[in-house]
Amino acid sequence: MSDSLVIIPTFNEKENIEAIIRAVFNQKKAFHILVVDDNSPDGTAKIVERLKTEFSSQLFLEKRIHKNGLGTAYIHGFKWALTKKKYDYIIEMDADFSHNPADLIRLYNACANGDGDVAVGSRYVNNQVNVVNWDMKRLLLSYFASKYVRLITRIPIFDTTAGFVCWSKKVLETMNLDKIKFVGYAFQIEMKFKAWKHKFKIKEVSVIFTDRKLGTSKLSDGIISEALFGVIKMKFKGLPK
Repeated sequence: MSDSLVIIPTFNEKENIEAIIRAVFNQKKAFHILVVDDNSPDGTAKIVERLKTEFSSQLFLEKRIHKNGLGTAYIHGFKWALTKKKYDYIIEMDADFSHNPADLIRLYNACANGDGDVAVGSRYVNNQVNVVNWDMKRLLLSYFASKYVRLITRIPIFDTTAGFVCWSKKVLETMNLDKIKFVGYAFQIEMKFKAWKHKFKIKEVSVIFTDRKLGTSKLSDGIISEALFGVIKMKFKGLPK
């Protein structure tokens, strides 16, 4: 049994998926994993299906018909977790090892054994930059995007676009997940913004982010634009809770 679920959204991650699953299961704390696959043509889901025979009580797979964005994949996973009613903590994590599985326990402890309702694996705590193997353009874009979000929204988080996050179940139950508006970088911002508006305590845990070595990045200009303009909407128009 485990009180924690790690959600890993996938699209064409055959090079990474088995290794990341085994790395999570090798941690000293027991975690369950839900892979949400968007009909990857490279056979990612088939690899997960094979591994399910080995980890039948720990590994789960949800297959979606279309590639509908990172945010909708996580929302799908959140809803799945909440229906199971046994997970007190739900963690977002990438499949490509940009998030170190060894940091899962640190995020968990920040909520379960600390006083956090949300724990963010932060690349930029106190303006320190902990990013490995990014080109300067992408690093500056990410760093100043987080500063921009903090400036516009006044949210007290250094790494607002971080995708390595532990959510207490009560936070996800409080939010209306059907009213989450955004699907890319802005999804990550919106979720944190709403948690903050609900007055949940958000803690940042310093982590080192390492760019993927295998597979292809899904970052696009459209996702970045959504984040930049979405922040203005969140600030000045407000969003339903």
